[in-house]
Amino acid sequence: MGQATVVDLTNDPDWDEAIWQQPGASIYASRRWGEYKRRIGWDVRRLAIRSCDGQALAFAQIQRRRRWLGHVVLAQGGPILTPLGERRAEAVFRAFLDHLRLGRLDLLGVNYQQFQTPAAMLALLGHSFAPVVTTRTHTLELDLTREAERIRAGMEGRWRDVLKAAEANPDLSTGFPTDPADRLSAFETFSRLYAALKRRKGFRNSLDPAAFRDLAAHDPNLLFLEIRERGEPILVRIVHRAVHRWTDFYVASNERAKVTGAGRLALWRLIERAQREGASVLDLGGIDPAGNPGVYEFKRGVCRNAVAANPLWLFSRTRSMRRAATAILAAR
Repeated sequence: MGQATVVDLTNDPDWDEAIWQQPGASIYASRRWGEYKRRIGWDVRRLAIRSCDGQALAFAQIQRRRRWLGHVVLAQGGPILTPLGERRAEAVFRAFLDHLRLGRLDLLGVNYQQFQTPAAMLALLGHSFAPVVTTRTHTLELDLTREAERIRAGMEGRWRDVLKAAEANPDLSTGFPTDPADRLSAFETFSRLYAALKRRKGFRNSLDPAAFRDLAAHDPNLLFLEIRERGEPILVRIVHRAVHRWTDFYVASNERAKVTGAGRLALWRLIERAQREGASVLDLGGIDPAGNPGVYEFKRGVCRNAVAANPLWLFSRTRSMRRAATAILAAR
């Protein structure tokens, strides 16, 4: 089939339509996620890798930033291999690397965010990418193909008891806002609760709610779930939906949510919704038993099916730099 070629589709208005036709698509390769990363300082490009006769082999959204004397380049959720690309994965990654023209001090990271395929992993290994695996690159996966009552029966007894009480609480209501204005309002509530949660628990992360606000509210691949107590919002959950895999993306709540069991009610309503829409797996969004034991215990009460999440794969044309970066990140 000849050599693969790379085409820049950064300004192509049909980008999202093209990637969401692929079974391995996720929000991380979408135009809105790319726009969010651009707003917080990354240079973002969207690439298609094609065969010599023009057939699509893969799609990749690339983020680049200057770091010290080189650049950090990041591909999240991709390169997404098409069915044809799966059969030519090593050639796809060869064309991908050639196109990037990485310097000796540049570092490339590929993170499939749980949408990695065996063909992609073999290609990454074949091109000397090094996986970074830490205690935090693990998650819990709930099998949604089982009947709801079997899922519920498998929960810890205390978890089920609190859920039952929350279901019976007439002061609690659950909603899935769909109107853009209502979703914007829900995201504003999330931002406020999230800021308070960070102050209360003293943690930091890279999410910039102000930069993500309008993008998230208008993204059809994000589901919003809101719990109210007597009309007052006390919890907002944001969920990433792919064809078969749903991921608990972000959640923020206040102390009333803890007292009333709203977190359990929200997660159960999410499970019900995901099953109705045909999802087969719910990713509970990662675990950190040592760093965040409270959230870990909450998630473990639902499911104990722990799996190793897709690693961050690192590549550098300078072997010593790749080894050093891998060691540093693995120790974090």
